Amino acid sequence: MGKLDGRTVVITGAARGQGEQEARLFAAEGARVLLCDVLDEQGAAVAKEISEEAGEDRARYVRLDVSREEDWAAAVAIAKEAFGPVSGLVNNAGILRFNALVSTPLEEFEQLIRVNQVGTFLGIKAFAPEIEAAGGGTIVNTSSYTGLTGMAYVGAYAATKAAIVGLTRVAALELAAKGIRVNAMCPGAVDTPMANPGLLDPANMSDEAREAMAELYGRVVPMGRVGRADEIARLALFLSSEDSSYITGQPFVIDGGWMAGVSIM
Repeated sequence: MGKLDGRTVVITGAARGQGEQEARLFAAEGARVLLCDVLDEQGAAVAKEISEEAGEDRARYVRLDVSREEDWAAAVAIAKEAFGPVSGLVNNAGILRFNALVSTPLEEFEQLIRVNQVGTFLGIKAFAPEIEAAGGGTIVNTSSYTGLTGMAYVGAYAATKAAIVGLTRVAALELAAKGIRVNAMCPGAVDTPMANPGLLDPANMSDEAREAMAELYGRVVPMGRVGRADEIARLALFLSSEDSSYITGQPFVIDGGWMAGVSIM
């Protein structure tokens, strides 16, 4: 018996990183998963692997630009056609840019809003009625450590992630009576291609760069290391399963203790 047996869950940004690990774990726990992304080749390959490992049609891939409302409508139709009623959504897709606030172009700021913030809003808007019709379920939004506290040089990103925390709380209040629980994950640094572009082409990342990154996280994270995508996936599973049946409207920090404070030692 899996924790998500009989459920259909839609996961955005599922071609790699946290979304990929969430899709693999959810399928292993019995869910049928619709993987959504704009990285078509990678997303389709992950969905194929999941179904092959399960020995059945457990996963499908669909192209979804989270900033486009028409793409969300298409994802709803495909999910229902492929797997039936949808009872879960993980809003995982997001982008990150590093820039000083006064050096951030308006176009860049607006791009992060469209993907991170508007994408989460559109996901809730598109799938909340479907989850209600399925008899209830869960929505998990991906915020960030930076949505709850400050971090220099990620102003646009932090602004969108703070907005997601607020949106999560409002959605939880409005959707609770419809049997839908809504929570947010707030990861710190996670070793994914978004936070560590060197993973896209490890051959071009020098040993010195790897050592410098390890040293950085060793200093700023109390647990002494960067997080792993599978660790975030396990939190998403908890928030999507009956293990969290009396929890809604909450941000869950998963950051190795980074937000706990500053150590002077």
